Amino acid sequence: PFTDFGFKKLFGEEATKDLLLDFINAVLEPETGPVASVEFSRNEHLGAGKMDRKVVFDIYCVAESGERFIVEMQKAFQLNLRDRSLFYATYPLQEQGKRGDWDYSLHAVYCISILDFVLDPDDDRYLHRVGLLDRETGRVFSDKLQFVYVEIPKFDKGEGEVETKFEKWLYVLKHLEFLERL
Repeated sequence: PFTDFGFKKLFGEEATKDLLLDFINAVLEPETGPVASVEFSRNEHLGAGKMDRKVVFDIYCVAESGERFIVEMQKAFQLNLRDRSLFYATYPLQEQGKRGDWDYSLHAVYCISILDFVLDPDDDRYLHRVGLLDRETGRVFSDKLQFVYVEIPKFDKGEGEVETKFEKWLYVLKHLEFLERL
């Protein structure tokens, strides 16, 4: 699953959309409630001008409710991954802008990054949930932009130790090439 082809074969096709939905729910449901359905959206977004940078998402989909999901698989360490995530997340936010009178109401954007490397060697956790918080109070400032980083190499539970659906997904992702059955 840690190749572009394998990742998109597993999660990025109409025939496997139910797997993508199950994975998104396993990652986010404790906080958001269940996502009922998603539709794939175009994964390539051009900048405003000819010279502007474009982005290409591994998987980009939109829920019936309007929430947007970017699901990225990153095989190799990237120095500015956090900045890249922020940059990528601006596109689904901007595309919600409407011409004319608009009240600036936005649907949430979730950026889920599955990493086949260690992002933060000083932190033992394999799951990082990042959002916009008030630094003084620690309360959520806005729930419209959320990031989830999953460091697969740090996930070390064995088959008999996994308990939640999320942990089962991580086990399968980490060991898929060695499994004879799901």
